[in-house]
Amino acid sequence: MPNSEDRIATNLRTLLILEVIGTADQPMTPTEINQSIGLPKQTIHRLCATLVEEGFLVYEPNGKRLRAARRARVLGAGLLHSSRDHILRRQILVDLALKTGETINYVVPEDSGMSYLDRVETGWAFRVQLPIGSNVPFHCTASGKTFLASLDTRKRRTFTHGLALERKTPRTITDPDALLKELAGVSRDGFAIDNEEFMEGMVAIAVPVMDEAGRFLAAIACHGPNVRLSLDTLRGFLTEFNVAVEKMRSVLT
Repeated sequence: MPNSEDRIATNLRTLLILEVIGTADQPMTPTEINQSIGLPKQTIHRLCATLVEEGFLVYEPNGKRLRAARRARVLGAGLLHSSRDHILRRQILVDLALKTGETINYVVPEDSGMSYLDRVETGWAFRVQLPIGSNVPFHCTASGKTFLASLDTRKRRTFTHGLALERKTPRTITDPDALLKELAGVSRDGFAIDNEEFMEGMVAIAVPVMDEAGRFLAAIACHGPNVRLSLDTLRGFLTEFNVAVEKMRSVLT
């Protein structure tokens, strides 16, 4: 049978110690900390000593009990600050979802495509499910097109010609030059449309969130089934989307 030390990943052990200290209402001895973790005695003492040496924990004057030190407090404050930004971002998405009555997504670029980082669901029973963590292609999604269109002309051409333009539906653009022509329109208009290019029966719109230097940060997107949601309806949301983008920019930059 594996022992407790084998079951807990090495890079997780110090985080567990900080978690126990951070959620306790008083300083704790290494033995008390270990009651929640279950590592060998020598291991918990060694890890606590390392955290003290690195400035994350400090012993009380009696030399027996540990509490959070400066570096742990700074870490906690930073995480709280990041959480605040998430809350503000979430409220912008909620407000836009209420105004449009549709699912609103917050999408960011990753190596393999666009990733759904956050979303607020519509109340409609008939909807298209793309949960948080979904990864979708650049070339055939509204959010992916906003990212591609944000690149300068040379990088856009190089990137587009290097993509595997896989056909997802009969409407997917698989010719690089045709896609580049569409991206030029996205760059000019400030929004992108997915007209059943990623998934048959689904339409979408996306607007980029850029920083003050014009660099792409994320896309705010909306999608839904075309039996209920038309491209004209999506374009009608642009005023609300642009207000949300300005609010999002103030949160992110």
